[in-house]
Amino acid sequence: MIACLGIVRDPRVVGRSKHNLIDILVITICAVICGADSWDEIEEFGEAHEEWFKDFLELPSGIPSHDTFARVLSLLDTEELQGSFVEWGGGILRAGIKRHVALDGKTMRRSGDGKHGKSAVHMLQALATEEGMLIGQRETGEKSNEITAIPELLKVLALEGCIVTIDAIGCQKDIAKAIRQKKSDYVLAVKENQHELYDDIKLYLGEQVGNGFKNARHDYYETSEKGHGREEVRKYWITEDIGWLNSLKNWDGLKSIGMAESTRIMDGRATTERRYYITSIKSDAQEFGWAVRNHWRIENSCHWLLDVCFREDECRKRVRRSAQNFAVIRRIALNVIKRDQTTKRSIRGKRKRAGWDYEFFRTLVSQF
Repeated sequence: MIACLGIVRDPRVVGRSKHNLIDILVITICAVICGADSWDEIEEFGEAHEEWFKDFLELPSGIPSHDTFARVLSLLDTEELQGSFVEWGGGILRAGIKRHVALDGKTMRRSGDGKHGKSAVHMLQALATEEGMLIGQRETGEKSNEITAIPELLKVLALEGCIVTIDAIGCQKDIAKAIRQKKSDYVLAVKENQHELYDDIKLYLGEQVGNGFKNARHDYYETSEKGHGREEVRKYWITEDIGWLNSLKNWDGLKSIGMAESTRIMDGRATTERRYYITSIKSDAQEFGWAVRNHWRIENSCHWLLDVCFREDECRKRVRRSAQNFAVIRRIALNVIKRDQTTKRSIRGKRKRAGWDYEFFRTLVSQF
């Protein structure tokens, strides 16, 4: 990771800086790994570990002050910092596995400032779900801007051979084309924002499921899970018989359509939800179900952890680019902690242990 951080340019005046940019970034990342959430805590962490940092950092003027950490992180070019994160994130993934990448957005709720007309920061993120690792992100400003941000994020990700899933906001012809240009496949949720496509698929699949697919070749897969007082049954249908679809030629690589039906049974009551998809994969219901189910890992393996374990939604950093840049730092820290296989403690537990146990801390940071 330290090598990847070298692409980030120092925004300060040359010759007038007492502290190296790489020193500031490395100390910040290490501090966040160990539970620091404020500039004061980062400074205190650096001072407590100064002798250790001297082994591999120059520290020409010792540990920077909390004001220096805050000022420098607010001035950095977020695109460059995110670029270093993407480069590192792609390099830590395991080779030789079928990869699924889920794209979804997350709003940092307290980063806005209504008094000064500043909206909360919204980040589009890419998660390699099998490893639970974030491999890229891009600021979108607002959720509605995800449509334009998705193709920009796709450009910088290594996606060849992957299946990419996006919620309904990403069900756009240009996005499907961008995914195919990366030599990857897509499974895109279809909702009312593509009303004609949605109505056609919903009507067709509803009829086919009702008559047992008597007139169409298809594949089917079902799973059932019990626990915590409830049972969930998930059914997946997928078919390549889509020659009738009026908009078929408008979607690059479109090969099949699918439906996922989820039934939850709790206290004797059952609720059922159906969701519809267009895909560029073959008619393989198990693979289709795997991609659809895995997509929601971005909520549990990323969004929830950032809010609960890193208190991201409570963060009030608002000066210049502070919120955006600190968000990148958090995601680097989350990936570092997730890579650890020496203990089965929670992410929050590992952050605490890293702050208390010097040897465990060194084990974590040796991974970057």
